[in-house]
Amino acid sequence: MLKILFICHGNICRSTMAQSVFTHLVKTRHIDHLFEINSAATSREEIGNGPHYGTVNKLRQVGIPVVPHRAIQMTKADYDYYDYLIGMDTANIRNMQRIADGDPEDKIYKLLSFATASNGQVGRAEDVADPWYTGDFDATYRDVVAGCEGLLTFLKDRGEL
Repeated sequence: MLKILFICHGNICRSTMAQSVFTHLVKTRHIDHLFEINSAATSREEIGNGPHYGTVNKLRQVGIPVVPHRAIQMTKADYDYYDYLIGMDTANIRNMQRIADGDPEDKIYKLLSFATASNGQVGRAEDVADPWYTGDFDATYRDVVAGCEGLLTFLKDRGEL
């Protein structure tokens, strides 16, 4: 079973959207039994809060179920537990590495690196813009879908699926 943790700053917008989208993608492909999928924050600001209404509204609009979730913070133990820890932007990656004391097992990735992946190798990655600040949940959704679809292709190319 592949264990994947999606991570953003507060765990109410981007990472919960990615968790819901990826869960939906693997369920529709009937491979959900191969995954454990969760999400977390690098900060403590939103701990205990549910997904942002903008995330909920966008996912409802496109017919993707919102996974039941309350914001939690990433811990050092998460680094050991999960196979892939996937951040949404450069600041998330930096904070994830700080929490994990580095990335000695090469488990930390930026989501959009999978959107440009090929032959099992990650590509150059842009940041997924934070809709908390931009208000553009449509753009965030497009990036999240591209990253999640790319992640599935990446895992298949690496022979993990």
